[in-house]
Amino acid sequence: MSKVWFVTGAGSGIGAGIARAALKSGDQVIATARKLDKVHKAFSDVADQNLAFVQLDVTDAAQAKSAVDQALKRFGRIDVAVNNAGYSLLGNFEAMTTAEIEAQFAPNFYGVVFVMQAVLPIMRKQRSGHMINISSVAGVVGQKHCAAYAATKFAVEGLSLSLATEVEQFGINITLVEPGFFRTNLLAARNVRWTTKVIDDYAAEGTPEQMWSRYSGTQPNDPAKLGEALVKIAAMEKPPKVFVAGADAIATITPVVEERLQMMRDFEGLSKSMEGTFPVPAGK
Repeated sequence: MSKVWFVTGAGSGIGAGIARAALKSGDQVIATARKLDKVHKAFSDVADQNLAFVQLDVTDAAQAKSAVDQALKRFGRIDVAVNNAGYSLLGNFEAMTTAEIEAQFAPNFYGVVFVMQAVLPIMRKQRSGHMINISSVAGVVGQKHCAAYAATKFAVEGLSLSLATEVEQFGINITLVEPGFFRTNLLAARNVRWTTKVIDDYAAEGTPEQMWSRYSGTQPNDPAKLGEALVKIAAMEKPPKVFVAGADAIATITPVVEERLQMMRDFEGLSKSMEGTFPVPAGK
């Protein structure tokens, strides 16, 4: 049976790769983007009655609800919802303004919240569905210049893992995807936002832009192949709660997880010493 996919940030990169893979498998796709002309251009070579375009700025809760309503009107259900829209703010934490950090959370975290709030009632009514939330290696591993971006992704991880325990009773699965470096425009000059404040103590190591911009256009992983992998995962009866995408992601995340486990073991005695002895409350 074919599925109906609702994909945010489908105008390029991972979102476009996922949408194309779903269409190739015979599924139906609602491809959303903040700018409709961008998503139309991304699929200008596709003439498929299974593809619909809907404008969606994920930072607008009302627009998220409207987009989901339009998807239902077109295809009648939503089986897989992919939260992919977002951008990266990079720079030293001390150089970030509160306004910049809040702006980073708007699409990367609250965008996920708004789309899930709109989609989950539908999936609950269906008693089936699959939420796929695109996190990042930065949602597991602390990385230089990524404090705000990582904070949004750590937040998505906590939200997703907690929510999964609430909605599994309704046949709804949630999968976190932790991609490594994929050949997308995330680090392209027109998309990434750099902090502009200069702090002398950090200046000697060079600018964040010098460190990160060299990766733009050289990332090793293919968004199309991630799309194909997620189509396979969406077809599983028991999909993974977490999917680490890319050999580079595995290589980066594995030692960090192992180090955390070792630290837990190293301080196990101290951790277990926390239990107190308290008087039994009266009447118990």
